[in-house]
Amino acid sequence: MTAATPLHAVRDRTASGAAEPDQPSHAQSATAPAVPFRDGGPAPLRPVDPLAEVRAITRGTVQAAMEVLAGIRPIHQLARRLDPRCLATLQHRAALIRREITRTGNPALARLHRNSTVRSVRVCEVRDGVYEGSAVVVDDVRARAVAVRLERSKQVWRVTELVIG
Repeated sequence: MTAATPLHAVRDRTASGAAEPDQPSHAQSATAPAVPFRDGGPAPLRPVDPLAEVRAITRGTVQAAMEVLAGIRPIHQLARRLDPRCLATLQHRAALIRREITRTGNPALARLHRNSTVRSVRVCEVRDGVYEGSAVVVDDVRARAVAVRLERSKQVWRVTELVIG
């Protein structure tokens, strides 16, 4: 039997006795779980640590925002994560940077926000469903601070404030 055989066909053939039950075929062994489930049901879900989740979201959002300012990431990739007002502010700042680079041709401006790396992230809970965080970002020219406020709405974390120093 080939690996392209659908799983229901494998079940049908084993039910009719075409394959040995003690020796699973290649297709059966590829779909069998490595660890058996408890009580025959799916493994229980682990509760997510909200602090770790917010920290990871903050790190990714800040990194993406710096890449937008550097001109290596399109702004629309942050549309789901950022509040519309924050998105418009970030887009405006990126446009001002691009315009100033083309107007002056300053090589120092061209290196601004390049190779940004988020060095550290700190978050704290302000109230239920609202976190504030800060990040230290280092790029080719300098180190800067970024402040973020995240609010949970409809099971989705959304950045409602983004201040880049």
